Amino acid sequence: MPSVKQETFRGVKWSAFEKFAVQGIQFFIGIILARLLSPSDYGVIGMHGIFLAVSQTFIDSGFSSALIKKIDRTEDDYCTAFYFNIAIAVVCYSILFAIAPWVGDFFHTPILCPVLRIQSLSLIINSLMAVQITKLTIDINFKALSIRSILSVVVSGVIAIILAFIGWGVWALVAQSLIACVINLIFIWIYCKWIPRRPFSKKSFHDLFSYGSKILASGLINTIYSNLTTLVIGRKFTATDLGEYNRGTSIPALPVNNLNNALQRVLFPILSRFQNDTEQLITYYRKYIRAVSMALFFICCLIAAIGRPLVLFLLTSKWESCIIYLQIFAFAIMFDHLSIINHTLLLAVGRSDLFLKLELIKKPVYIAILFAAIPFGVLGICISKIISNQAAIIMNTYYTGKLFKFGYLAQMKDFSPYLLYSILACLPAYLFTLLELSPLVSLLFGCLSAPFLYWLMLRQNPYMIEIVNIVKNKFNGLIRK
Repeated sequence: MPSVKQETFRGVKWSAFEKFAVQGIQFFIGIILARLLSPSDYGVIGMHGIFLAVSQTFIDSGFSSALIKKIDRTEDDYCTAFYFNIAIAVVCYSILFAIAPWVGDFFHTPILCPVLRIQSLSLIINSLMAVQITKLTIDINFKALSIRSILSVVVSGVIAIILAFIGWGVWALVAQSLIACVINLIFIWIYCKWIPRRPFSKKSFHDLFSYGSKILASGLINTIYSNLTTLVIGRKFTATDLGEYNRGTSIPALPVNNLNNALQRVLFPILSRFQNDTEQLITYYRKYIRAVSMALFFICCLIAAIGRPLVLFLLTSKWESCIIYLQIFAFAIMFDHLSIINHTLLLAVGRSDLFLKLELIKKPVYIAILFAAIPFGVLGICISKIISNQAAIIMNTYYTGKLFKFGYLAQMKDFSPYLLYSILACLPAYLFTLLELSPLVSLLFGCLSAPFLYWLMLRQNPYMIEIVNIVKNKFNGLIRK
């Protein structure tokens, strides 16, 4: 039987491969689409994002997390979750179809009505494979999930590029989303080979909902808040402003969210196994904080340092206004993994009640900060993200400190050195961009100098040594083959 370390490495490897491969392909496809489409096209898609995100949260209702958390899960549990997901998806789609004209009027963008009605079909498609994806997650079978994601993003991306080239505009992005969902569904059903064979169980529903309801409530709060910024910008400003904000913030979000999602998918089932062994739980918990901080702080600092030449080289000067959003958001999002790890720890020990309580406390603070920033424009809203994220870390570590004697100050000792080293390693790259040389030259200098300096600073770090050894072993293995 594989050890926890082996399972963690295997899971993170495939999950990270999926996320980075998918987002790498999407990034390449996005560059082409950004050159073919306008910022306002992306702004239209961003305007209705909150409605789809809230609906998707309702559809899952925390059942996926409940299934992963439950040790003695049964076939009745899987079937009940499957039926529930589909039923809620149909209800949500019906509601969105009905309110679509109102959404268009709210944003003063009539095309939002048909766009929302068509793109909302993805909710029903996703509900048909939610349980199968959860089963693969429980088995830590991220290899299958990686294959289906890569397949869907390639096919849907190529079709979207063709449609954008022939002038479909925003509909190219809608088609991309729906085609990806359909391909995912077909692959998952063929690979997983699971179909519901048991009727809906009231007992299973009660068991799953008793845990999942708290996840649902906190998920709704988090989803609404996460999409509230785009709602405010879309309402108060223009579709072009929203498109530029979304494009700028999406660049640092690509690697950060992918690594965080890969970590969370693996971390939750792994830590859940040690929910009754506090010493082991905190040991793995601290290792994750250090290892992920080492990677994410550097990635975000590098993106901020080379943000200007990166945008000008990849997206052209048409998107120059999004550069400042990219740089500011990189410093805001680099701390997200700390909140995620603390959240996951609470869920792993069954304290979803504290998870919900934290969300109820944090979100009013976040919203107050957001609305206070509106008079300062989109730039002020972007800066407010840094303030919100720092407040989040302090609040998210409160119960960790109370339950496990490992609060914010203790965690800071684990992650702060990596932040300092990352800033120092990337500073020369940023200063080089001020010389206003060719964007390509600035990119090459930054992408070569910063990693080298970072490696020099951390070459004796145990996590860096382990990474280097893993790369050497893989390379030697390939040579022997």
